[in-house]
Amino acid sequence: MTQREKECDYMENRLKVKDVARLMNVSEQFVRACLQDKVFPFGYATKINGSSRWTYYISPTKFQEYTGIKL
Repeated sequence: MTQREKECDYMENRLKVKDVARLMNVSEQFVRACLQDKVFPFGYATKINGSSRWTYYISPTKFQEYTGIKL
């Protein structure tokens, strides 16, 4: 499996912040803040040392279980 294939497989197994915001009818910033503050149990936010950017992971399975929203 190539690196690109691994990246695509990883991306298919997570939700985007913008999609979660749309499904929950909230702003993207709200979703980001809740992930950063560990409010939502369906994902996490991480920040690499020395960077000002956050990276987000949202599990489709845990999102559906927590919200009851079907994907």
